[in-house]
Parts: sequence; C-alpha cells; structure tokens
Amino acid sequence: MDLPLPSPCINVCQMNARTGLCEGCQRTIAEIVAWGSASDDDKRRIWREIDQRRAIQ
Repeated sequence: MDLPLPSPCINVCQMNARTGLCEGCQRTIAEIVAWGSASDDDKRRIWREIDQRRAIQ
C-alpha cells in the first residue's frame, strides 16, 4: 500500500506579493487550492517545482 504524499504546508501561510508564492510552502494559490483533489502524479510534480523554487532562492 502506498502512503499518501505529505502536504508541503508548514503552517506559515503568508503569500509573497512579489513572487506569488506562499512564504512557508513555496506553492502558488492555485497549487494550494488544488492539493486536496490532486492526483499523486500532480502532487509529485508540485513537490518537484517546490524543490526547484527553493534551490534558486
């Protein structure tokens, strides 16, 4: 059995007006809203994008 993918949320929910990303989890509003109904493939894609965003900061 596969475990569900964890949410990137760390309860630091503040949107950065310049980047359009949450300061805590580095997701866009659209990614945050979609997370609950996203497929595992979509969640993995979002995690990859978060990793890329963090790498360039």
